[in-house]
Amino acid sequence: MNELVTCYTMHGEAKQIDKNALIFRPAAYAIVIHEDKLLMTVVRSTGKYTLPGGGIDIGERMEDALKRELKEECGIEIEIITPAFFKETFFYYEPLDRAWQCHSFCFLCKPLSSNLTDELNEEEDESIQPQWVDLKSLTLQNIQICGEEILRYIKTLEPTE
Repeated sequence: MNELVTCYTMHGEAKQIDKNALIFRPAAYAIVIHEDKLLMTVVRSTGKYTLPGGGIDIGERMEDALKRELKEECGIEIEIITPAFFKETFFYYEPLDRAWQCHSFCFLCKPLSSNLTDELNEEEDESIQPQWVDLKSLTLQNIQICGEEILRYIKTLEPTE
C-alpha cells in the first residue's frame, strides 16, 4: 500500500499525494527591510505576497542561490546578515501536477540597493511584481506562505530607521 502525504495547493486545499511522487526542494528566502517596508513579490496565481527567493540548484551554495534569486526576482543585490527561520512545507502545484517537500531557509538580509525590477524573471515565474510593502499592512490573509513565521520574526526585530 502506498503511503500518502498531505500537500497543500496555492489556494490552501489539501491533496493526498503518494510520498514516492514528492520532489525534494531546498530553497532560500530573504527578509529584506528598508525604511519600515518589507521586500515582497506577488504570487501570480493568487495575488498574495511572498518573500523573494527560491530553489537551490544542485551544487549551488545556499547563499549564492539566495543572491541569484533576489537578482532575478527583484533586480537587487543583498548582503545576508543572519538566519531567520526554517519552515518545512508540502506543496502541490496544480498546473504541473507535481508535489514537493520544501525545506525553506529564511535569512535576514540588507539591501545594497532599493530600485526594484523583475525584468530578469522568466515569463512563467509565479513570483512577480517586487515591491516594498509597509510592515503595518501585512496580515496572515495577504501572505501566501510562511505568514505566521514572517510576522512573528518581524516583531522580534528592532525598529528600523
